[in-house]
Amino acid sequence: MTQEYWIRNRVRIFAAGLLIGLAAYWAGARWGPRDPQTVQALPEAQQRAAGAPALSSDESQVVQVYRQAAPAVANIVTQNLEYNFFMEAVPVQGAGSGFLMDTQGHILTNFHVVDGAEAIEVTLGPAPGESGKAARRFTAKLIGADPRNDIALIKIDAKGMKLTALPLGDSSTLQVGQRVMAIGNPFGFQSTLTTGVVSALGRTVQTSERTFIDAAIQTDAAINRGNSGGPLLDSRGQVIGINSAIYTPTGTTAGIGFAIPINTAKQIAHDLITEGRVRRAYLGIEETPMWPQLAEALEIPVETGLLIERVVPGSPAEKAGLRGGTRRVRAGMRTLLIGGDVLVQVDGQPLANHLDLNLVLNRKRPGDVVSATVYREKRKMELKITLGER
Repeated sequence: MTQEYWIRNRVRIFAAGLLIGLAAYWAGARWGPRDPQTVQALPEAQQRAAGAPALSSDESQVVQVYRQAAPAVANIVTQNLEYNFFMEAVPVQGAGSGFLMDTQGHILTNFHVVDGAEAIEVTLGPAPGESGKAARRFTAKLIGADPRNDIALIKIDAKGMKLTALPLGDSSTLQVGQRVMAIGNPFGFQSTLTTGVVSALGRTVQTSERTFIDAAIQTDAAINRGNSGGPLLDSRGQVIGINSAIYTPTGTTAGIGFAIPINTAKQIAHDLITEGRVRRAYLGIEETPMWPQLAEALEIPVETGLLIERVVPGSPAEKAGLRGGTRRVRAGMRTLLIGGDVLVQVDGQPLANHLDLNLVLNRKRPGDVVSATVYREKRKMELKITLGER
């Protein structure tokens, strides 16, 4: 055989291999597996018909709670306007969760979910017994909010549609170790269920300089971006918290999530529905946290407390006899009014910073009488203060 024959034979083999490879690629691209661009849930009826094995009693309980609660969990999408470098208005979307607290269309969620929203759209799953029907969409309006506690109340007009509300439980009866379930819309995946336990109770979780979750419920149920505002349920399907924050070094769940106790949310919702505002206890001072060097300079026998710089005229603090500063001094990079009282305790709770005072006031109602411990120069005093309303 000549060399020319071998060359021609190799060319034919190469061409045949190339054709076979292209054909295989075309067939795979058309019929083969591929990464999902969207995720579509199998209809519930098909899931039940798939011949699943019998469930344990614990599994059956979780399934039952989910089926009852899911239609009342809202997927909330917001739109607001932000301005770019050229001062052009740019629409920006946000997303979160919420839940129906009554059949009149009131939905509880986090304030940070709807903060600054120009428009709010709510999507609810089909009502119980209507699993084959499409999701229901509504335009919602903001009724009111309590930014300090990160709670907002919005409302939809169902126009005669059947609404399913979630029963509200009692967060004061919770115990560490009891089972909980979170339902929400993490990363846009609507009506996602995660389970866990109550990991701890009574945490104070500061979410900004002036906002916090008081007596937070800590859970290891997976909570991610988009879960904010959704319900944390007990094994009876009652809402015992509003999922609000996570501790995470990576941006995704690390097994440490926090929920606002439902008892806090119930009181705020009641105020907003019945009075159109949140009734918040008010003292009426402007204060600066003490530090050891300042206490030594002022010859005050305590190292922590709140130096009262100003007392608001006509406020509960003024009526109780609290005094503000009388002379201005320079302390490092700051200018302070000194000579006023130093507030060290309210109802036996030590005060070291703004958060401590806000926590005390957050647990009180207008009209409550509190006992305040103050130092006026070197003299310790006890004063009774009737709190007002902001």
